[in-house]
Amino acid sequence: PSRVSVARCPDYGPALAPVLGTMFDQLGGLGGLVRGKTVSIKINLTGYPTMRLGTTPAEHAQYTHPAVIGAVVRLMGDAGARRIRILEGCFSSDEPLEEFMLQLGWDPSHLLNAAPVVEMENTNTLGRGRRYARFMTPGGGLVFPGFDLNHAFEECDVLVSLAKLKEHNTCGVTLSMKNMFGATPLTIYGDHAGRDEPDENGTQGGRGIIMHSGLRQPARSAPQEKDPMSPRDDRWRMPRIVADLAAARPIHLAIIDGIFTMAGGEGPWNRGDLKPVRPGLLVAGLNPVAADAVAAACMGFNPRAPRGTAPFELCDNTLLLAEQLGVGPADLGKIEVAGVAVKDAVFRFRG
Repeated sequence: PSRVSVARCPDYGPALAPVLGTMFDQLGGLGGLVRGKTVSIKINLTGYPTMRLGTTPAEHAQYTHPAVIGAVVRLMGDAGARRIRILEGCFSSDEPLEEFMLQLGWDPSHLLNAAPVVEMENTNTLGRGRRYARFMTPGGGLVFPGFDLNHAFEECDVLVSLAKLKEHNTCGVTLSMKNMFGATPLTIYGDHAGRDEPDENGTQGGRGIIMHSGLRQPARSAPQEKDPMSPRDDRWRMPRIVADLAAARPIHLAIIDGIFTMAGGEGPWNRGDLKPVRPGLLVAGLNPVAADAVAAACMGFNPRAPRGTAPFELCDNTLLLAEQLGVGPADLGKIEVAGVAVKDAVFRFRG
């Protein structure tokens, strides 16, 4: 489980699928993981479709690239997956995920036809489900003892986090674990969520009031914070919430798209020195902490860096917190790396 594959891939062209196929083989093969099973793939489409880093397309900066999504879906279909769901909590929206993609200029039919049975769902609401699925955090968690999520996160045999290789303003880095923060429904954890019960009118705004700032609790139907008197600083809260999520809803396969991405933050809305970069890297692993640790090292960071050290200058280290919860190892000495060695893959995001 602690083996992580690192590969070079120059672009999103014909070489992409073969490179991913080799990586999955290095992890033991997709067949044993997905054959005959339902797979849910959480992608990363953070921010509005109109948000751009200058003239850089969103998929070359903050979004998981559709070519990577399509290649993963196709490979899983070829490996015998029974059903594949592509999931995202579309930014401040309850519209269908397909509609959100159309606003990006993407053709969702390419993804829907990449395997025999492919579905999409915006997980900000109940969607096609009749109830939210509850996931409790082993040991009671650091901030939340559990989370209520869309049914698609329960009605699957395999959960994939398909993330982007990026820094993050409040978590230091956003990789496979931070990607799952977008799985929390806006109807329960959003700024305008129902104060008593989740409702379809609570899908506007972000997750700043409840999650980042802790100014009020989630909808009362959901698990409430363990300690409402704990720090309200989002750089204390967010790393712990992400670690809680990783423990409550385990990720079976982490895939991180670092072919084209951005440095300086997680989106064009961040302040500071933001720029598009081209590391030409893909990272994949069966354990999200191990995969994120290797990915952070490939970014030129120490995955065990304490608060006050890059990239965790202002926040706690999510990887160490998840390791503390028993999710996986953040120690490179305990992780087997297949493919390109970390020292040969480093693309420094700072300096």
